[in-house]
Amino acid sequence: MTAPRWRLILNGKSAGDEALRAAVAATRAEGIALDVRVTWEGGDAERYVAEAIHDGVDTIVAAGGDGTLSEVATTLAHREEAAEALPSLGLVPMGTANDFATAADIPLEPLPALRLVRAEAAQPVDLLRLDAHGTPHWAANLASGGFGTQVTVETHEGLKKMLGGLAYFITGIAKLGRIDPIAARIEGPEFRWEGAFIALGVGNGRQAGGGQALCPDARIDDGLLDLTIVPELSGEVAATLGTMLTEGKHAALDRVAVRAQLPRIEIEAPSPFVLNLDGEPVTASRFHIECVPRRLRMHLPAGCPMLGA
Repeated sequence: MTAPRWRLILNGKSAGDEALRAAVAATRAEGIALDVRVTWEGGDAERYVAEAIHDGVDTIVAAGGDGTLSEVATTLAHREEAAEALPSLGLVPMGTANDFATAADIPLEPLPALRLVRAEAAQPVDLLRLDAHGTPHWAANLASGGFGTQVTVETHEGLKKMLGGLAYFITGIAKLGRIDPIAARIEGPEFRWEGAFIALGVGNGRQAGGGQALCPDARIDDGLLDLTIVPELSGEVAATLGTMLTEGKHAALDRVAVRAQLPRIEIEAPSPFVLNLDGEPVTASRFHIECVPRRLRMHLPAGCPMLGA
């Protein structure tokens, strides 16, 4: 019987991780033909995925954070082949926040994550596709705008290395007094909202920015985007912060958020603003976002909360 062939595409920032090195050695000892490629500069993931497909690899494993996952998923999504003809996708979380992995219950340690890829059959999953200025961008997890995006973009890399996800919280606290609302009109099938928001989430996945669960009910196989709009707050600010402290973040979000599930949405604003797409900032005044159903096959844990029944 031929050994399964895997290709691990590793974010260069984690190239010296000893736990990952040991996990790769253990996986090879368990009968997997596993090769490693390290990304160093833009275009590497594209080249490595093309190489893996040419070599007939069964599974491509993204080793990194949410940005690495989306970079590999994007490269696969660009291909003309149907999902069934492409290698399946696995994830070894190596990022600062690992929002997708956390929400999906993927183990955060390298060896259990690799063993999950072997143990669980790949499931069809949706991807999020965003078009701005005629250019397509893909994401596996979430597009976010407003407060959460400002925190994610402005959190210092050194602080993330020292404090991990706590760095996002510290940066967020520092920004609480200077949240700038963004005026926009958001439309979808049988849905229309217009006003100013302080936070926006368009989710294939559930959370971003180190644990901000903007779309807590999102599923990655339902063919729908989960939209969450947090409108500009005035007298509700104190009550919302009080709810956050006593009942938790989800209760506070439920108190003020506008939510919908839609196959696609259009966002139009009078001035350009930034949407953060799994770590990739995209600036425009008009965005078209859609859910592309069953675009890839991914190895996820049994009972994964982001999969439908």
